[in-house]
Amino acid sequence: MKDLSRKEKVLIVDDVPGNIKFLVEILKDEYDIFMATKGQDAVDIALSNKPDLVLLDVIMPEMDGYEVCKKLKENSTTRDIPIIFVTAQDDDTQEAHGLQLGAVDYINKPAKPAILKARVKNHIETKRQRDSLEKLSIHDSLTGIANRRHFDSFLDQEWRRGIRGSLGLAIIMLDIDHFKKYNDYFGHGAGDECLKKVASVLENSVKRSTDLLARYGGEEFVAVLPQVQLHGAEAIAKKMRRVIADLKIDHPTSETADYLTISLGCASIFPTRGSSWKPLLKAADEMLYSAKNNGRNQYKSIVL
Repeated sequence: MKDLSRKEKVLIVDDVPGNIKFLVEILKDEYDIFMATKGQDAVDIALSNKPDLVLLDVIMPEMDGYEVCKKLKENSTTRDIPIIFVTAQDDDTQEAHGLQLGAVDYINKPAKPAILKARVKNHIETKRQRDSLEKLSIHDSLTGIANRRHFDSFLDQEWRRGIRGSLGLAIIMLDIDHFKKYNDYFGHGAGDECLKKVASVLENSVKRSTDLLARYGGEEFVAVLPQVQLHGAEAIAKKMRRVIADLKIDHPTSETADYLTISLGCASIFPTRGSSWKPLLKAADEMLYSAKNNGRNQYKSIVL
């Protein structure tokens, strides 16, 4: 669903200020406008502001529009932003080249206001729908946090990053203690609400934008902590255990406490070339079961 409180952002790039002014007049009532007269400035603005669409001139000094497009498409932060070339060049070969670089459309100057507005609107709507589908595909439908699919992809990405930068990587696996008994006692509706509360509190415990909390399956969750060694993972595990206990969610059938608790397993490693993240995940899982076998409501940890 569209956030009606926010205007979409359009970045207009042209080395001629008059051309920018012309496009701004057409679009300013419907969009938040950003402007650049140089290619590198356009790249920098796109990286810092993440516009919803870029209107890009082709012929510019120093860095032309094709090079700007190439740079934006090569960067994971900006590669999904739709780019429309707006140019005086009326050449099928040039148009084909721009589309091959990743642009979604090609408009000849002088742009007709009604046509420009319609195309901008259509491409932004397409991006919005694509973003919505992408969000659904990587988020757990019940809790709203990352799902198993996103976890697998994220862990693989961070493993490769760790190899390149010789960076530590830690995982925390955790399980709600005696959750089946909670479901049996209160019913599955209450169980779903409990999972939502737990997920929300756990996600707030993982503060850094570089971290990921995901629902691993059922009542089991997992946190991926890039550039973190074991002591850092243990500190987060302690916090997680505490904030769940502080919720004081009644659990009268628990064999551990009269309120909801969790057990956690931590593992950390420095990824090395040619290795896999699977032993790290297995180690965290083994530590989780060690915590459960030793009385629950605690964490166990290991360095690989």
